[in-house]
Amino acid sequence: MRAGSDRVRQRVAVLAGAALAASGLAACGTSGGGSGPVTLNYYIYPDTSGATSQAVATCTKQSHGKYTISYQQLPTSADGQRLQLVRRLAAHDNTIDIMGLDVTWEAEFAQAGWLLPWTGSNKQQATRDTLKPMLETATWKGKLYAVPDNTNTQLLWYRSDLVKTPPKTWTEMINDSIRLAKQGKPHLIEIQGAQYEGATVWFNTMLASAGGSVLTPDAAHVALGRPAITALTIMKKLATSVAADPSLDVQQENDNRLAMEAGTAAFQLNYPFVYPSMKADNPAMFKNFKWAPYPSVIPGQPAHVTIGGIDLAVSSFSQHPKLAFQAALCLRNKANQLRGALVGGVPPTIISLYSDPKLFGGYPFHADILKELETASVRPKTPVYQVVSINISHLVSPPASISPATTEKQMINQINNALQSKGLIP
Repeated sequence: MRAGSDRVRQRVAVLAGAALAASGLAACGTSGGGSGPVTLNYYIYPDTSGATSQAVATCTKQSHGKYTISYQQLPTSADGQRLQLVRRLAAHDNTIDIMGLDVTWEAEFAQAGWLLPWTGSNKQQATRDTLKPMLETATWKGKLYAVPDNTNTQLLWYRSDLVKTPPKTWTEMINDSIRLAKQGKPHLIEIQGAQYEGATVWFNTMLASAGGSVLTPDAAHVALGRPAITALTIMKKLATSVAADPSLDVQQENDNRLAMEAGTAAFQLNYPFVYPSMKADNPAMFKNFKWAPYPSVIPGQPAHVTIGGIDLAVSSFSQHPKLAFQAALCLRNKANQLRGALVGGVPPTIISLYSDPKLFGGYPFHADILKELETASVRPKTPVYQVVSINISHLVSPPASISPATTEKQMINQINNALQSKGLIP
């Protein structure tokens, strides 16, 4: 399962060589030429659940001979995926038709001229019954460049045998943890503190929940300010309290899951994949494994949790754009999104699916997921997001080293440099 953002972003040098080698290879099944159905190459992350393969097969069949979709698996890591796509698109590779884009890539790819905008009836179908925050991830400079396929958001997961009423705010949660520690009970709060994309997501959620944003609405300037200091102060407070896991500085989503299953934690902020995992790995604890909305930063106001997910885009260099748009709409239709949720574990972007009883069994937390998605925040939309994210994660990890006012100033300087194309990465 791909955890939208939430996904691991380890920058491993060997990926560059692997992606470079891959970029010189012809895609399986070329687009165009010859008789019979057109082949549409669909580049997206490897999906071990089988949901993507089933969607590809179904849509190919439903095209009634107009096209055959060829599933081209990108590397496992998000960085490797982006690198391979960037290299191919920069070379105007016309064998790419449809792409599964991380929700942070649209601005970069659209600004480079690599994506075709969604217009007319295609846009109407793409936006109908679709969550607005996800449409925001797919939009750049007022134009829709992709159709949302799946999304992801974090919930608060807690042990009801330790905490009868889940905390509503970060202050309450940290205080609950301190109380449990004094009683000698499991008390840790699990969250992503390692120096990677997860730390950026944590900060962005805290910032948005404090009423702020990284960039101004036009993405031209840094915003931050007082809300950023509020967010950084709470992150620092957790990291320097008994509530923090001793491994906070190196923890990612799966580490949090394992720590909770091991019985040392009372809380974790994580994605829905932890629910079936707890059910399978620790049935005894599963009986008391509950969920609640993400804790608020400001009492009485909902948290604005950062969403992840995948948007489907059509390449500017596709030889069959009309068919590619049709296929993309099929790949993300209701039936395929429902399968993706139940089999692949990724929340849908189609609103009406959250009232479909078929979803309820595998997603008993569907109502809380929808509520969070409707008030979700998105990561900074900018063509230089990769640099912005690295800057943020380096400044907030390790969390105990945060100095709120100083860290906020450093963040302003580094992000300003990124916006001015200073210190960019490939």
